[in-house]
Amino acid sequence: MGINLADTVVGLLFAIFLTDVVGLRPGLAAVVVFIGRTFDYINDPIIGYLSDRTRTRWGRRRPFILFGMLPFALVYMLLWWIPPFQSQISLAIYYGFAFILYDTAATVLYMPYFALTPELTPDYDQRTSLTTYRMVFSTLGAMIGFVVPLAIIGTVNPSSAGRVLMVGASVGFLSILPMIAVFLGTRERAEYQDQKQPGIKESIQAAYKNKPFLMAMGIFLFSWTGLDITQATLLYFLKYRMNLEQNYDVVFGMLFVFAMLSLPVWNWAASRWDKRKAIIVGMIFLGLSVIGMGYLQPSWGLPVVLVFSAVVGIGLGAIQVLTWAMIPDTVEWDEFQTGQRHEGIYYSLVQTLRKIGSSLSLPFVLLMLEWTGYVANAPEQPRNTLLGIQALIGPIPATFLLVGVMLAIRYPLNRKLFDQVRAQLAERKSSEVV
Repeated sequence: MGINLADTVVGLLFAIFLTDVVGLRPGLAAVVVFIGRTFDYINDPIIGYLSDRTRTRWGRRRPFILFGMLPFALVYMLLWWIPPFQSQISLAIYYGFAFILYDTAATVLYMPYFALTPELTPDYDQRTSLTTYRMVFSTLGAMIGFVVPLAIIGTVNPSSAGRVLMVGASVGFLSILPMIAVFLGTRERAEYQDQKQPGIKESIQAAYKNKPFLMAMGIFLFSWTGLDITQATLLYFLKYRMNLEQNYDVVFGMLFVFAMLSLPVWNWAASRWDKRKAIIVGMIFLGLSVIGMGYLQPSWGLPVVLVFSAVVGIGLGAIQVLTWAMIPDTVEWDEFQTGQRHEGIYYSLVQTLRKIGSSLSLPFVLLMLEWTGYVANAPEQPRNTLLGIQALIGPIPATFLLVGVMLAIRYPLNRKLFDQVRAQLAERKSSEVV
């Protein structure tokens, strides 16, 4: 819940904060995000490697969670402060540096947390169930992140700078509170800590030889990049296309209520079929939903927007649960092939890929606004800008989801094969004990 609360506020508000509150040109704001994200690519593999090899009485992952909380909260607040600079270049440099610090602190905290998942249970369905529970709270955090800050901030313009800073500081400290419970309430499996860990080069080579992992990463990249584009565009869409700036909180509340309600449905679908089939259905459903949203007309009003928000929320639930639930299974495939486990490196590579996607998607949205003549806080945007916003909310994300569907069709690790792998791993370990 804490992780998604903080990330949602960044994904939702940071772009429009830079353009409509700070006053940065969209092109410079795109450079800020791109530099911040790309500089951070190397952090995830390093932290993943270090957490794999860490040995403490608290385990491998939990020390990073314990000591990473407070620095994260402090750095997060810096994202939302407006320094007393007049120069656009000086402002861009400040926010680029603040974003680098934020991403680094987030890596130290988040990556070991994600790597805990395969260590809590080896069971195929239990992992989907575990991920579903995690995503219930993740969706709750996202819903709070979408609804509450916007209700406090109100209109997004220079007059709201003080409220934005207050919200940013509050979110930073609230987001680390659940991590205290994670540290205190989990225990790592001793057998994994006792295993000899390979070097970073060997771990990365194992990942790139793991076909199910590569396919799962591709599904993850394209589905979440599509979502990132939609998320970054949604405020601009409601404010300038649909004239619903005063209804931000209601629209986002509807979206995430239905996303949360859909999570047990997608969990059931994954157990009824398998994760591959369920994610294909989910991505197709979401792609059609966002295309429909892109064609909404301002005259149709709030009720129609709320209906489409609910439908999009159902598709969002599939992406949230199933993309994450596929990753732990590929760790077992790796162990079956190599005799070793590389959870830290695997999850760090997923996080790196996530950042690659967001380092391209958010700047792409901002550059599209720049190219189409966007004017911050203008009562009416140019026609090309409105057409660009329509494309960004629907057809472009749907294209990314379509690529994800094509990758999912070729994903090889279905339930039957996974059960065979688990059985052979168990047999191998029992023979080693004997």
